[in-house]
Amino acid sequence: MQFNRNARLDSSQVRSSGGGGRSGRGGGIAVGGGASIIIVILALLFGFNPGDLLGGGTGTTTGTSGSTGTGSGAGTTDAYADCETGADIEANPECRWVAYTNSIQAYWTQALPGYQVTETRTFSQGVQTACGQATSDVGPFYCPADQYVYLDTSFFEGLLAQLGAEGGYAAEAYVIAHEYGHHIQNLTGTMEQVQRQGQTTGPDSPAVRLELQADCYAGVWFRFADNDPDGPIAQITQDDLNRAIDAAETVGDDHIQETMQGTVTPENWTHGSSEQRKQWLWTGYETGDPNRCNTFSAGAMG
Repeated sequence: MQFNRNARLDSSQVRSSGGGGRSGRGGGIAVGGGASIIIVILALLFGFNPGDLLGGGTGTTTGTSGSTGTGSGAGTTDAYADCETGADIEANPECRWVAYTNSIQAYWTQALPGYQVTETRTFSQGVQTACGQATSDVGPFYCPADQYVYLDTSFFEGLLAQLGAEGGYAAEAYVIAHEYGHHIQNLTGTMEQVQRQGQTTGPDSPAVRLELQADCYAGVWFRFADNDPDGPIAQITQDDLNRAIDAAETVGDDHIQETMQGTVTPENWTHGSSEQRKQWLWTGYETGDPNRCNTFSAGAMG
């Protein structure tokens, strides 16, 4: 992924949260079937119960479509104040979090009337959020209670590769754009509607449809970023798209289940298959239209 050296960055959209304890988020997690820590992290990243996905366990997690706990988080600092232009990414790669966030929110500000600009909050070790406490084992997640996207900046170092993903900046951008997709769903009321329905697993469940829509929204942003001459993303290459799609396929429920337990159980799916995730990410990119991301329509699931 190439960055626009001359683009101005707004560092106020990314702040660093203070560290916290290690008691976990929500009510904790119980993972059955001998699942590895990879599944625990992915569960927290994408908001599902790993016990459900692997067909065992009774733990709960606070994910993208739910909230527990109280409080709005520990104090934050403007750790990215020196990230002023795209050129600063060359000296300080951490500035890329500002570039992703700025570009994503620039798109939704013009695409969604009444869009509420929020923050990406980075952390290490742990962080207290309005959705509960998260530890350093947690990757990026969206908390609907305080409307922030939380990011442990060390998350991407090797995790997706352990599941066979190529990784890279485009894979990072996909994951963060997916979480901002949940912010859109929260603002539009889609997330609340899915919560009321209560069905959290299954290949056609509202929960899966919610996640696939967030993938589609991420794809729409990729199209915007590729055609925004003044934005911080200078160009989206074919390799970038391949890496984003590869990441989406890697976190498909069937791929995770096959990798971790050797069998695929669609009744436990929470986010959709690798093919579905690829399809909806590509639909978003190909159309560039968030109105084409209606995964809740009849026939949307194929």
